[in-house]
Amino acid sequence: MPEGHTLHRLARTLNRTFRGQVVGSSSPQGRFTAGAALVDGTTFGRAEAWGKHLLVPVESSEATVHVHLGLYGSFAVTRADDVPVTGQVRWRLTRHGATADLRGPTACEVLAPPAVDALLARLGPDPLRKDADPGRAWRRIHASRAPVATLLMDQAVIAGIGNVYRAELLFRHGVDPATPGRELDEAVWNAMWDDIVELMKIGVSKGRILTVRPDDSQGPAGRRGRRRTESYVYRRTDLPCLVCGTPVAATVLGGRNLFWCPTCQQRR
Repeated sequence: MPEGHTLHRLARTLNRTFRGQVVGSSSPQGRFTAGAALVDGTTFGRAEAWGKHLLVPVESSEATVHVHLGLYGSFAVTRADDVPVTGQVRWRLTRHGATADLRGPTACEVLAPPAVDALLARLGPDPLRKDADPGRAWRRIHASRAPVATLLMDQAVIAGIGNVYRAELLFRHGVDPATPGRELDEAVWNAMWDDIVELMKIGVSKGRILTVRPDDSQGPAGRRGRRRTESYVYRRTDLPCLVCGTPVAATVLGGRNLFWCPTCQQRR
C-alpha cells in the first residue's frame, strides 16, 4: 500500500500540473460518472494529502473529492493530450498538454463538509503536515498496552506510516517491536517523530523510501547488489543486519509482515 509520502508527492504533482487550470473530468470506467461531472469544466483547486488520503476541493461547491489508493491504486500523470484509455480508469483529469488517470483506488467519492470533517477527525497527526501535533500521537501511544509496532500502523495514532516506515523507524531507534506503547520512553518517541518527519520528506523528494544511513550501506549486505541497500530490515528476512550481522527476523503482526533485528532491537 502506498505510504503517506506517496500521497504528498501525488498532491504536489497534481497541483503543479492542474492547479488554477480549467480541467476536463470524466470517468471512462463509469463508476465515478456523477462525481467527475461535478469537476468537469471547473478550475482545479489545491489538492491536499492527509496521511494516505487525497482531498481535492471542487470549485464553486462545498464538495470535495476523496481518493484513497488502497493496495493497488495509482494516479498517473502523463504530459500529453489525447492519451488512449488503458485499463480501468476510474477518474480522468485533462488540460492542454496533460492527462491524469486514477486506477484501482479503494475510494474515489464526493464528500460533503461534514463527511470530510469526520474523515479527518479519525486520523492521527501526519508527519508531513506543518500543523501536525506529535503530542496527540504520544498520548495515544503512552496510554496503550498494544505493541508499538501495532500502534505505528494505526492511522488514528499516526497518519501516513505504513509497513516499510514502521519497520525501518523501529530499527533506527533500537526499539523492540513488541514493546507495549505505554513502556516507550517519551524521549525515544520524540526522536522517532523527528526522524520520521525527515525520512518522509526524503520520500517525497526522491519518490521512494530511503532509510539506510550512508555509513551503514557500505556493510557486507550493502555491497552485495548493484544498487545501494535502501532498507535495514524491511523484506530482508534471514539476511545479515547491516549494523551487527545478526540475521533479520520476521513474523506476522495484525495480518502484516514485520521485520526486525533481534540484536539491535532488544527490549529495554
